[in-house]
Amino acid sequence: QVQLVESGGGLVQAGGSLRLSCAASGSIFNIGAMGWYRQAPGKQRELVAVITSGGTTTYADSVKGRFTISRDNAKNTVYLQMNSLKPEDTAVYYCNAKIGRIGVPMRYDYWGQGTQVTVSS
Repeated sequence: QVQLVESGGGLVQAGGSLRLSCAASGSIFNIGAMGWYRQAPGKQRELVAVITSGGTTTYADSVKGRFTISRDNAKNTVYLQMNSLKPEDTAVYYCNAKIGRIGVPMRYDYWGQGTQVTVSS
């Protein structure tokens, strides 16, 4: 089985910073793109940032210049550095990864359990 475990969420004042981590473990053969999504109360889940296995990044317009996504392939881990946080960033953040399991030829989407980020004004 495969698991994605997130950490790093919490409460921070506007203008502050947080660093989220998400580590994949289990019977993993390879990992493709990894990303971060968020969902605020009453809203749909939205893409925040994604990074390919080769390191190419894409960001939502709302976080460009403030957030940075990175990955450590040796550790099967993706990070999200969040700076200049705003109250509008308050949400549950979920990591996502396209993972090929040992013995399975196709990659599938896996999700972390979610971590709460709350930004006070």
